[in-house]
Amino acid sequence: MLYKPSSEKEEVDRWKEVTLVYNSALKEVGTKLEILNDEFQHVHQYNPIEHIKSRLKTPESIVKKLKSKDLEATIENMVEHVNDIAGIRVICSFTSDIYRIAEMISGQNDLTVLAVKDYIENPKPSGYKSYHMLVTVPIFLSNKVVDAKVEIQIRTVAMDFWASLEHKIRYKFEGNAPEHIKTALIQCAKMVSQLDDEMLSLNNEISKL
Repeated sequence: MLYKPSSEKEEVDRWKEVTLVYNSALKEVGTKLEILNDEFQHVHQYNPIEHIKSRLKTPESIVKKLKSKDLEATIENMVEHVNDIAGIRVICSFTSDIYRIAEMISGQNDLTVLAVKDYIENPKPSGYKSYHMLVTVPIFLSNKVVDAKVEIQIRTVAMDFWASLEHKIRYKFEGNAPEHIKTALIQCAKMVSQLDDEMLSLNNEISKL
């Protein structure tokens, strides 16, 4: 068939628009973070952000998440119920930087903070640590303004290293890793936490000198 039915074409067009909006949201928030980092460097001669990663959730991952919520795989459900379609990960050196960056993000007038999850003060049972913020950013299209959700994860380099390994293990074993591996991961998470504390303490001491 050379031409798709009108309804199917409309669905494809809607999907392209949604993808455009989320990609634009990643650019908007990413640029804001880079500007805040540059400003912090100018004022304090220090960069709290080591680097920034961004990603758009794949259609397969979106459908899988909707199914886990017992929801039909529609664009409406995707936009309404999947909060991490657009994700930005901010990697910094020290735990103190995490809260400093979160405060700077919260101070942006055109960003609305919808939710915060502090997995640093309250780590997950697996040992996972990170600071999550769900924000919306206005995207100005030619004929309308759309508020797009972006999940921001802020963590130290050490936390990110641990989370990357944990993700690989969870993916490989489909969430059912052997108990001895889970136990080892928890022990590694404690070591990462201790390392972050010691590095922060050392940095504070150097700053005083």
